[in-house]
Amino acid sequence: MNARDRLAWLRPLLLAGLVAAAAFIPAQRALTRGDLPTTCVEPNRHMTMYAVELPREDGKPRLAYGLTPDTASIPGPTIKMIEGDCLAITVVNTVSRDVLRELRDDPLLGSRDPDMPLGVSLHVHGVKYTQSSDGTFATNSWIPPDESRTYVWFAAPKIVAAGRVISQGTAGYWWYHDHVVGTDHGTGGAASGLFGAVIVRRAGDVTPDRTYVVAMGPDATLNLKRFPETDCPAEPSLEDASNSCYVAVQGERVEFAVIGFGDDFHTFHLHGHNWADTRTGMLASQLDDSRLVDNKTVGPADTFGFQIVAGEEVGPGSWMLHCHVQAHSDRGMVTFFHVFTPAGILLNSSAPVELHEHFGRP
Repeated sequence: MNARDRLAWLRPLLLAGLVAAAAFIPAQRALTRGDLPTTCVEPNRHMTMYAVELPREDGKPRLAYGLTPDTASIPGPTIKMIEGDCLAITVVNTVSRDVLRELRDDPLLGSRDPDMPLGVSLHVHGVKYTQSSDGTFATNSWIPPDESRTYVWFAAPKIVAAGRVISQGTAGYWWYHDHVVGTDHGTGGAASGLFGAVIVRRAGDVTPDRTYVVAMGPDATLNLKRFPETDCPAEPSLEDASNSCYVAVQGERVEFAVIGFGDDFHTFHLHGHNWADTRTGMLASQLDDSRLVDNKTVGPADTFGFQIVAGEEVGPGSWMLHCHVQAHSDRGMVTFFHVFTPAGILLNSSAPVELHEHFGRP
């Protein structure tokens, strides 16, 4: 076969390869330099999340994020990063147009603008991203039904040079949420359940044995529920651990990530335990004289977090966790942190059980 014949034979294969490459380029667009924060060379982590519909409650739509369509929850998956991580999150929108239209037309949660597009998004606080990952209509970074989009977050590290802080870093307790369902600001999305916690650690930070999320939301709710739905079964076990069942063994290090959203201000209070009012909730050294707190105010979009040692100096038992705005806690903005003995036994649990009965829980 001469050179001309070989070229004729290869031409269709080369053309097919170029067509395939051209088709592949748009799918990778979110991962190119123009869509990455300036000091993020390329994502070192990838994950997929789904925006899904959950069964309705009181006739109202409930939406949630999940790592799979079957494991979506309110709040959504807690995303943990270390400063320096560059995370690509592909979000798949499985929420129907009918439900999105219902939330858009809701007089309490929606804009009632018939020309407003229908979709979901992913917007994050605290970390770095370009406008293509902003998750808003204004930046055209949202997701129509039955489509997906990749967002890139960069947990920029703290940089110190010549004794000066050049970059503050991103370590802290943050949150992510929808920004387009119902209104341009995602009023219907967050109120329906599209939110979750983001925890960014600094290299060397102490890691906890357990992490829980407490979202102090609208209408005197914790994670969009009221007591007793905020709490474990009447006889909890360690296997029940979830964001609706806060349990630990005495001596375990437990982390709480607290989110405020909606229109109200709340005060987070945990009985029997306190923490330092610092980035991590811990004292940095024996010379650190940061103030200690056991009650902290959280307003709309405020976030904070801390770590404690379960039952430290107070022992096991069911320790109340609630909003200290009295009218809110009286309406059911309360739950319990259940601390078991090292042998796995829960002591002094009669108070939660009596409250369960008082609120009519079976």
